Amino acid sequence: MKSLYFNGFSLENENNLFSEYLIHNEFTISGFSYGAIKAFEYSLCCDERIDKLQLLSPAFFNDKKDKFKRMQMMFFSKDSNEYARNFLTNCGFDEKLSQKYFKLGNAQELNELLYYEWDKEKLQKLVDKGIVIEIYLGGKDCIINSHEACEFFKEFGEVYFIKSASHILQ
Repeated sequence: MKSLYFNGFSLENENNLFSEYLIHNEFTISGFSYGAIKAFEYSLCCDERIDKLQLLSPAFFNDKKDKFKRMQMMFFSKDSNEYARNFLTNCGFDEKLSQKYFKLGNAQELNELLYYEWDKEKLQKLVDKGIVIEIYLGGKDCIINSHEACEFFKEFGEVYFIKSASHILQ
């Protein structure tokens, strides 16, 4: 197994944005935002050795009401390209970065992202397997409530809270 990285929603190849945080070796799994969910689920099911799981601005919507999630899905269904552009702007992408990394996501991915419930028992299962979990959060994140995410994840790993950073940790 080589180093694995999972992309965020409506993104591709954005991992170089996180080069200062990512560890590249065959025993580290990483993911950004929606990709953090995918990296986490992969780590739960993988039988191969994993030493570290890096969750970069994990898509954390456990604290959001169903109405918020339904509205997001409705806006996406009305104009997916406009929704994605607005989403990337809120993530902290400027026009140049958006053009470089944009790949339109689909409704199924957005639905999975919004309705995913991070589970403390599953996180503890990874910790019990000896997997070190690193969580990176931006203090100026406009996508998730990074303070809520920090409180949720802090008992399971090392949380790096970057006060001046957006969702893309810049």
